[in-house]
Amino acid sequence: MTDTTTNANLFAALRAAFPSDLDSIAVETDDGLFYSWRDLDRASAMIANLLHALKLKEGARIAVQVEKSVEAMLLYLATLRAGYVFLPLNTAYRQAEIEYFIGNAEPEVVVCSTANADWVAPIATKAGTRHVFTLDDDRTGTLLEVAAQCSDQHDIARKKGDDLAAILYTSGTTGRSKGAMLSHRNLQSNAEVLKDYWGWRTSKRGDGDVLIHALPIFHVHGLFVAIHGALISGSRMIWLNRFDPRRVVARLPEATVFMGVPTLYVRMLAEPGLTREACSNMRLFISGSAPLLIETFNEWRERTDHTILERYGMSETAMLTSNPYSAVQGERRGGTVGFPLPGVRLRVRDDQGNPCPIEEIGHIEVDGPNVFAGYWRMPEKTKEEFTADGFFKTGDVGKIDGLGYVTIVGRSKDLIISGGYNVYPAEIEGFINEMPGVAESAIVGVPHPDFGEVGVAIVIPKAGAALDADAIVADLKARLANFKIPKRCFVVDELPRNAMGKVQKALLREQHKGLFASA
Repeated sequence: MTDTTTNANLFAALRAAFPSDLDSIAVETDDGLFYSWRDLDRASAMIANLLHALKLKEGARIAVQVEKSVEAMLLYLATLRAGYVFLPLNTAYRQAEIEYFIGNAEPEVVVCSTANADWVAPIATKAGTRHVFTLDDDRTGTLLEVAAQCSDQHDIARKKGDDLAAILYTSGTTGRSKGAMLSHRNLQSNAEVLKDYWGWRTSKRGDGDVLIHALPIFHVHGLFVAIHGALISGSRMIWLNRFDPRRVVARLPEATVFMGVPTLYVRMLAEPGLTREACSNMRLFISGSAPLLIETFNEWRERTDHTILERYGMSETAMLTSNPYSAVQGERRGGTVGFPLPGVRLRVRDDQGNPCPIEEIGHIEVDGPNVFAGYWRMPEKTKEEFTADGFFKTGDVGKIDGLGYVTIVGRSKDLIISGGYNVYPAEIEGFINEMPGVAESAIVGVPHPDFGEVGVAIVIPKAGAALDADAIVADLKARLANFKIPKRCFVVDELPRNAMGKVQKALLREQHKGLFASA
């Protein structure tokens, strides 16, 4: 076993937490497959040996755009184990987006689904990627075929705490996406804090937790918070490749922990099978990645006798705050994201950089061992996003009450969070503005009963041009991930502006806020 006191590789900490009985179940899939802890150890070793055999450079990036599967998780663990940098990409990304990510990150290895290989591989090859593999959610693909020939024994690569472990691309409010660089220390510190704060029960005592994992694994929530939480406590996972509310509700009696975005809770509330009896074995329901409506918060408590724990985090920081787990720490308050986690320093400051008094709204800034080092190959942008004394400017606006509860009241710029995914208007506006006949466009977020918030496009035609709203949406669907596509598009003669000529998006949001009220 690797000595975790001298090796800061995150995988070493996760592996050290495996139960002593390696033949006990670690992961059970919803279609009846079982993976033991020994399976996770051996399979991650084989894939790590495959990567090692490729003679990759120190700090090589492994870009991965595949459907969710246990094998995809094993590829992540193997990347950590071998000492390389994991770069997960949303499966909904299309060609223009993938071209940018691969061109910017310059990965030495790209892993994609077989269905996408015909267009992903040429992009990767053109960008200088040396190796392209396929991996599918039915346990097939060239990655597994080659890994099957490798040894199942592997010494965990030695890493320092500040060494890069992952890059997560998070779109900016202007310009292209930014790659948030997360170190082994960033991720391990957050996992260990959450293990204690959320009361994860280790299976070494025979009463371990069971997590229903129904989230995607290309972002912080599903990849880091959920997977790290289960592994670092030696807890079993019930693994669903895709969220299905009826199937999740059916598995609740076997589980103790569930994590989801607000949209998942809304859809589960629509299931008649969601009862107090179905949730009687559950210990904890966690919500994040988007604001949870107070109506959902209250209805869930009434239906299940459980109070959802809301928390707040970012790609750049992993988790920052959490409502209390234990009643000793305080009550879980709907509409808030709780207290700063142990080790996290959070402050609210006004536009001049002065501390905001209690209950006064301002800009949220954070510091702690979980906060990233900066953006990939963007030193100037990194410098802009940190204060002189080292706090990260989250871009979120909020307040702290007299008891220390943090409330997020808005987001700087015009970020839209739709179904738990970040949608940045500037990116979509850029694509629309390049279309023939378009003079200008504006994307605003409006309330939606299912997704929480969705985008609406308002487009201005050039003089003499005739634009078709449906055609604009169809064009976007061919180029961008589906979650970024505006739900409605309007072609109008002009946009509301202030005296400085800036588009008044607040007026547009007000004008269209009732579009989906009866959806």
